[in-house]
This record gives sequence, C-alpha cells and structure tokens, in this order.
Amino acid sequence: MTAQLVALCIDANDPLRLAQFWADALRWELDGRTDDEIGLVPTDGTTFRIVFRPVPESKVGRNRIHLDLTTTSIDDQRESVSRLIERGAQHIDIGQSPDEPHVVLADPEGNEFCVIEPGNSFLAGCGRLGALSCDGSREVGCFWSNALGWPLVWDQDEETAIRAPDGTGPFITWGGGPDIPKIGKNRLHLDVVPVDDGDWGAEIDRLVSLGARPAAIGRERVDPVVMFDPDGNEFCLVNPR
Repeated sequence: MTAQLVALCIDANDPLRLAQFWADALRWELDGRTDDEIGLVPTDGTTFRIVFRPVPESKVGRNRIHLDLTTTSIDDQRESVSRLIERGAQHIDIGQSPDEPHVVLADPEGNEFCVIEPGNSFLAGCGRLGALSCDGSREVGCFWSNALGWPLVWDQDEETAIRAPDGTGPFITWGGGPDIPKIGKNRLHLDVVPVDDGDWGAEIDRLVSLGARPAAIGRERVDPVVMFDPDGNEFCLVNPR
C-alpha cells in the first residue's frame, strides 16, 4: 500500500496573484478558484497540482522546498528570467557562486526558485517543472520513497532523489541536512491521498511505521490529517478531490 501525491501546497498572502505568477512561470493552467484555494493544472506530464492557500503571515527565512524550472536553450533561460522579473520576481543571493549556470530568483512573495540551464543532464527529459528540490536528510528521502512507492533514482553522499515509477514528471530531491532552520510552519508542503480509501487508520499507522508522526493524537478520518516527516516538515493526508 502506498499514498498518492496529489498536490504541492503553497501558503500565500495573495493567492490569486501568486497563482498567476506560477501559471506563467511553469506554463501551466489556472484551475478553479474557491475561498480556500486556487490551483494550477499541469501541462507538462506532472501528475500533481499546485494549490495556493491564503495565510496572513508573511514569509520568514528560506523555504525548505524550492522549484527548479528547466529551459531548452540559453535564449529560453534568458527570456524566462526576464519575463518572470517583469512579473514580480527578483534576483536573490543564497550563497551561489557567480559562475553558477542556473539563475536563482524569488517569486513575488519571496519564495526561492531556480531557472536551470539548458543541457542539465540530471533533469534531461523533465518538463518545465524539473524538480521539487528539498533541504533534507537521506532518511527523509527514503521515507518519501517508501510512502509514495517512488523508487530512489539517486542515493549518494547523503543526497537522494525519487521519481514516479513510470519515469515521468519531476524529481523530488533532498540535498542532505537539513541545514535550513525551520521557523514556524513551512510555507510549502505536500498533500497525499491514501490509495486504500477504506482505512485511514491503517494508512496513518503505515506512515508512522516509516518514520512520520501525526500532529495530533487520533486515527479518525478527518480532512486533513496533519503529519510530520522524519525531518519535522508538515504534510497532509487528505480526502480525494
């Protein structure tokens, strides 16, 4: 039994503006809007959505998850960076060296992301969304491999990466650590759905056996069930939508 990744959720002070920015950045399509969230539908083979949910708090500190966007040529990389800056992104310094081939930007609410150089061998074959790049330990990479049933496609020097079993969609990677301090709730988290819809308690027990812990005591079918991965990052067990 495994869980299915259904969404990357991003906290936003202005969900519509941020969704419009990321629709442009990823070349995805805006989905339906409710008072609680606005979503994006992938156009590049990604099997999960991105949803933006309103929060009053502003971003503090660096995120433990950032997006890596692929490009097809130097012109595409240059034009992507220029277009996104016009739409509210900005260059930021997170300690990268001046000769790095990728470009580090922040979206209009300060969320870090990278525009990757063309010809990047690791992300070859990915769509526009090349990877969810995470700050995290090998333990948490193995946890998510087992939780989702996605094989480890990289496991070296404490760095791990997983990808859907059919070899499509983005990678999820962990660079070792975690090195980025956690300040309050993460602004980006994953939503997963139990594949076996009949027994949420069994799925909670399975995730706990893999190294997760629930935020609250109980095994009832509530929506969502907030849990923490082995590095203390929030994720949610949700009903299918």
